[in-house]
Amino acid sequence: MGPDAADTASSKKADRFAPLTVQHLPVGGGHELYVETVGRADGIPVVYLHGGPGSGCQPDHRRLFDPLRFHAVLFDQRGAGRSRLKGSRKDNTLPHLIADMEIIRARLGFERWLVVGGSWGATLALAYAQAHPSRVSGIVLRATFLGTRDELEWTFIGGLRRFYPDLNDDFLSLLPPDERDQPLDAYWRRILDPDPAIHGPASRAWHDTERILSEHKPSKTRLDFAAVANDARGLPSSPFMEAHYFQNNCFMNPGHLLENAGRLKGIPGIVVQGRYDLLCPPSTAHALLKAWPGAKLRTVETAGHSLYDPGVKDAVVAAIEELSRI
Repeated sequence: MGPDAADTASSKKADRFAPLTVQHLPVGGGHELYVETVGRADGIPVVYLHGGPGSGCQPDHRRLFDPLRFHAVLFDQRGAGRSRLKGSRKDNTLPHLIADMEIIRARLGFERWLVVGGSWGATLALAYAQAHPSRVSGIVLRATFLGTRDELEWTFIGGLRRFYPDLNDDFLSLLPPDERDQPLDAYWRRILDPDPAIHGPASRAWHDTERILSEHKPSKTRLDFAAVANDARGLPSSPFMEAHYFQNNCFMNPGHLLENAGRLKGIPGIVVQGRYDLLCPPSTAHALLKAWPGAKLRTVETAGHSLYDPGVKDAVVAAIEELSRI
């Protein structure tokens, strides 16, 4: 989004969403998290959890929170975005991320905060709330992902084959024939291989396939093999962190978040769900809502996975506002 005026100094001064504070917060193991706060220092505490894992927060995410009402915290998770050690998977697990959130909350002096997250951010939001329910005033989720192997197989095997059969052929063609029966394991193994000739094409193909699946109306529906093989093309960062987490079942026992949903009792929640989300389909949100009494569903009928599909961002903002007034 461009500046509101030509004068840069005036624009910065007028930017209601400019950070109040910015810091790199040490959390152990050599990791320093990029943490920024936005809004008003005496506002309603809220934390935003980005997706991926490994993608990082963006400036536009600040605009989910009314700066006149909220004291919003946005941070890049371990190894992601502007955090240090960039790209590091050392001491980088779900329990580490949950502990990091507690360090941030305590550092900022919040007794409780509203937790907002989408996709992988929804996974972390649920895991954190189940570990520390007394610290959560409410939860807003977009595109619910429970961190299970079944979900990933539905998306990258079943869903991909059914909705984008040509893309599925492209996706599989980059693997040797003897690895195509287990494409997820093959891709994760290749992405984490130290040889650039192996992890380069695999990470680009994974990233581009995931991007197509995330968009309700993607501009392209096939892999560009020349771009995938282009050594000069920069490598996306998120596939490496995703492979690390997914290869390890997101560092949870299968079904953990549903089995422990009872720990959310009494925490108000709103789940925003795109009807045509191929990465995090409505069935996942439905299963969560059955296990989390009192949570509400807001279905956006014309949307897929992206926060920027029509109606999704507005629904998230409205959900944040609604829970902040309870």
